[in-house]
Amino acid sequence: MGAVLGLCSAAQLACCCGSAACSLCCSACPSCANSTSTRLMYAVMLLLVMIAACITLAPGLQNELKKVPFCENSTSVPIPGDLKVDCNNAVGYLAVYRICFAACLFFVLMALITIGVKSSKDPRAGIQNGFWGIKYLLVIGGIIGAFFIPEGQFASTWMVFGMIGGFCFIVIQLILIIDFAHTWAETWVSNYEESQSRGWYAALLCAMLTCFALALTGVVLLYVFYTKSSGCDLSKFFISFNLILVLIASGISILPSVQERQPRSGLLQSSVVSLYVIYLTWSALTNASAACNGITGGQSSFDKQSIIGLVIWACSVLYSSIRTASSSSKITMSEHILAKEGSGGQGGLIANEEGGDGGEAGRSGDEPKVFDNEGEGVAYSWTFFHVVFALATLYIMMTLTNWYNPRSELSKENMASMWIKITSSWLCVGLYIWTLVAPALFPNREFN
Repeated sequence: MGAVLGLCSAAQLACCCGSAACSLCCSACPSCANSTSTRLMYAVMLLLVMIAACITLAPGLQNELKKVPFCENSTSVPIPGDLKVDCNNAVGYLAVYRICFAACLFFVLMALITIGVKSSKDPRAGIQNGFWGIKYLLVIGGIIGAFFIPEGQFASTWMVFGMIGGFCFIVIQLILIIDFAHTWAETWVSNYEESQSRGWYAALLCAMLTCFALALTGVVLLYVFYTKSSGCDLSKFFISFNLILVLIASGISILPSVQERQPRSGLLQSSVVSLYVIYLTWSALTNASAACNGITGGQSSFDKQSIIGLVIWACSVLYSSIRTASSSSKITMSEHILAKEGSGGQGGLIANEEGGDGGEAGRSGDEPKVFDNEGEGVAYSWTFFHVVFALATLYIMMTLTNWYNPRSELSKENMASMWIKITSSWLCVGLYIWTLVAPALFPNREFN
């Protein structure tokens, strides 16, 4: 099913072309729901923006980027705090800021346009689900225009928006990861219970041990590279405290009272959450004081921590585009992020394939490859979807620029960013523990 959904955006894009080659490509693509293909198309757009931003950080482009309009006079414009932007080092980061600024404004505009849309019968549905060529031209034009924004206080001001938006997306990403952990564990446990195959049991055990092993390895490496025998007490506290938190969460997941309410809850979910919490701790410590993070100033680039952040971000974006919010979702918030099961995504596709004449038409290939499944009601909140993607743009901006502070001469030290990330790690553990204990604390409420 995942492979089928992965081709939906290709079907929608191919069907926009009029050539014979595009028509042939369109006919080869499977049918899928409009709600799924549209989300995937926006995800592709966001991924392309990320790639464009990554390209500006390539070392070979630094000299060429110094010729862009915002960089020519930037050294003569001071930033508050008597620090001047040095385009010799920061030009890549400043270019990323402008690319993401244009993309973020696009998604904000789409969020405003789609406010109050209830079904695809709304005249604004065409704007949401079509006009892809115009949308790409708007984003490209916006990026070109953003390069003409004079530096001045743009970077320092936009960084504040980036940190706030980045934190908000981290919270959303936490919800998606916890939902993924529960879905993964429940699917494999269900397969094991139905088949009684030792293969599924071995897979569960190996996945759990691997995640815990990686988390433990991460803790050891954090102590080695981000602490010193004397000093760095705050870093030591963060590592130790988060290690204690994930151990507590893992213990809670196997308590009898929790297992009674959620028999499929266990250590696999805890291992995934633990691994992500350790990653957030690592990310936070990279923005700690320069004496403890072991990183000095240099040219704009992104490191291993940023690459891992990009992979997690891309997976979260694609997961939110393909996944449907089923009745087994443990977090109510996920119902607003993901499409409703049975209305969009997989539910709509299955209904079309099994629906009598519609199914015959699907097998004959005569019906549109992307069919409308939102005539009676939208499968997800269009406005909230674009807000999430606007926040995702801000998060990727901060990740690519290492949560760069324009006042710090390219040092990764940024105490505000450090506290944002470490707070999000605590919030992650809190959300996960809540999904475990809520059914036991409120037995009269339905959580499944």
